[in-house]
Amino acid sequence: MSEHDPIQEQVGAEAGAEIVLPAQPLPIVLPYPFIPPASGLYETRQFIFQPIPLPTPVPIEPQPIPISRRQPWSFYTEELRLDVDGRYPQMVASGAVHGALVSSAHWIANLQATGASSWTGAIWYKDGSVGYTNVAISVNRSWYASQRTATVTFSGGGQPDRVRTFQFKSPYYHAVEFEFDCAQGEAATTQINTCAHPNRPASMPCETLSIQNVYQRAGFDVTISSAGSVVPLAGAGANARWSDQEMHDAMQTYWSRFAAKSQWALWAFFASLHEQGTSLGGIMFDDIGANHRQGTAIFNDSFIANAPAGDANPTAWVNRMIFWTACHEIGHCFNLAHSWQKQHPPSWGTPWIPLANEPEARSFMNYPYNVSGGQTAFFANFEYRFSDGELLFMRHAPGRFVQMGNADWFDQHGFQEAAVSLSPPLRLEIRANRERPVFEFMEPVTLELKLTNVCSEPQLVDERLLSSSEALVVIVKKDGKPARQYVPYAQYCWSADRRALLPGESMYDSLFISAGRNGWDLAEPGNYTVQVALRLEQEDIVSNELRLRVTPPRAYDEEYLAQDLFSDDVGRIIAFEGSRFFERGNDVLREVAAKLSDRRVALHASLALGGGLAFDHKQLVEDPKEPRKHLGIKVEPPKVDEARELLDAALIAQAPQAVESFGHVSFRRRVDEFSAWLAEQGAEEQAFQTQDALLSTMSARQVGGRPILPRVLADIEATRDAYKPGQRRKRSRK
Repeated sequence: MSEHDPIQEQVGAEAGAEIVLPAQPLPIVLPYPFIPPASGLYETRQFIFQPIPLPTPVPIEPQPIPISRRQPWSFYTEELRLDVDGRYPQMVASGAVHGALVSSAHWIANLQATGASSWTGAIWYKDGSVGYTNVAISVNRSWYASQRTATVTFSGGGQPDRVRTFQFKSPYYHAVEFEFDCAQGEAATTQINTCAHPNRPASMPCETLSIQNVYQRAGFDVTISSAGSVVPLAGAGANARWSDQEMHDAMQTYWSRFAAKSQWALWAFFASLHEQGTSLGGIMFDDIGANHRQGTAIFNDSFIANAPAGDANPTAWVNRMIFWTACHEIGHCFNLAHSWQKQHPPSWGTPWIPLANEPEARSFMNYPYNVSGGQTAFFANFEYRFSDGELLFMRHAPGRFVQMGNADWFDQHGFQEAAVSLSPPLRLEIRANRERPVFEFMEPVTLELKLTNVCSEPQLVDERLLSSSEALVVIVKKDGKPARQYVPYAQYCWSADRRALLPGESMYDSLFISAGRNGWDLAEPGNYTVQVALRLEQEDIVSNELRLRVTPPRAYDEEYLAQDLFSDDVGRIIAFEGSRFFERGNDVLREVAAKLSDRRVALHASLALGGGLAFDHKQLVEDPKEPRKHLGIKVEPPKVDEARELLDAALIAQAPQAVESFGHVSFRRRVDEFSAWLAEQGAEEQAFQTQDALLSTMSARQVGGRPILPRVLADIEATRDAYKPGQRRKRSRK
């Protein structure tokens, strides 16, 4: 029996002897002996001949719009998704109306059985013109799929009863295609033996489980693309590490289904390591242009390849962890949030349904090491499935919320009030390290975060907590407009690297919030409020509200250039600190740096342009003889002299303006990186001078009316002295 056969998916061992059926094969599964299942997708199509005025409101079956003489007819499709038996039944029905000449509508109802093949329930979710309040459903459970039907009676809401009969179409709710590709020398782990590792639920059946099976059981008709192949690593370097830029380039170039539109398809790429190192296990590519959640990458040689010391079967542990990571990241492509990350501040907007956090869920969307007892406790009860709330979203939310390339990442997941303790052990501050929080028009906004232990006991925190896009919820509200959540271009899956934050001790990080998957959140002149919530395991830490202002443009040139600057390409270049793929965006930054050299946006333009030229740039390219099948990696060498000039202009030539625009934390990090790069080029004297300029600049700065901490200045001085000519050679001889 084929892997795709749903009978194998849902018939339990208790079914007993094989059932002899009529000669025509059954395309669907038996939830229990002798009775065909009722769950699945049903459909009816209506033929519209002419626009007939209908009384309003008309729920479920909206009124046609006027039809032109050239097209005096059209179809519209009405769907029913029945979820009452089979695997993980939710006792829910949902429906939708689609058509070019009708307005769309979507409804969801919870059901109770009123007989062996009948259910009734109240409609609790409505999207579009849905006036009815109740449904009654009965199913003709024919052995033959072509004869199986569902009859739905809509009632209530002051409307006459409406009866529709639907034809069974599929045991799945949506069809979707996965494409798995891998870098040369890497394996795509797309299936595992569920009993290979001894730490597992005792009741779980032993089987070969594939990613395809996982999502079939979630309700999707998954097909695997035959276009997947191996990406050659010629010219990629010995460590085969991938940057965010290269990942975005790879998705556009290598995925056979890539298109600038929403579609039920996704791309998964198995590689060795991200440039961030072994602590990054996977990343979801959120959007290219206006389309989101289309692909993901899994890094085989990251922390997920390190079994715990003394593990009973380390090979099986690693295979299971890579498999879990792949299913987890693909889940994000379906717009699934993390299990603990489903609630949001109330300023975010109205959800499709408020979903509760599930910090202890044994779901693909939870982190194994986040639950009580850690990964050992997680896998002891993990049954390779999604939670009921996640299944409800995947199966029954309006398709545009779930479909890849459609709704924004994390859109329509719901929120509730932040869980704030009366005496939180940590204090979170957001600030702009300048005399007044006023930013020039077009100046990218970088703020700083400070997390302080305000209790009397050490607190164990993740070293990357303040840089984690998964832990931070950032809200930006322009006066007079709705609040928006800032969402960065990339989501990361890090391993926890915990440290003790002592009483009174603080940790810091920078926060770039100008551009992300929402576009440019701080582009228009005006007053804004920014607030951050830090999601911890047991509570939320909410920051102060920071009021800031973006000033109006000074002249026509700024207004004119702003039309090109506030684009997705330029936002990505600045956020990722350089790119050679977005040529049009680089041209805009060159023009900005040349024409607005006295404005702070020129510093950010020079930094991004220099960053894109400082290192080798790898880009996937098609073989013109065999497009899409054999791809190579083109390596463009760095342009050292040009990069040095641009980076110096961005960071050192106007250091007092640069430190204020980039912020203390970000400015120091970038100068440190610039100095290290100069030393690698053999320019130790310039590296020393660069650090000396950093020391002078930071010594003249204040934070909250007080000078920079002496230990920070001492660290900078030590780094500077390490670049003294001959100093590095002396150290190497020792």
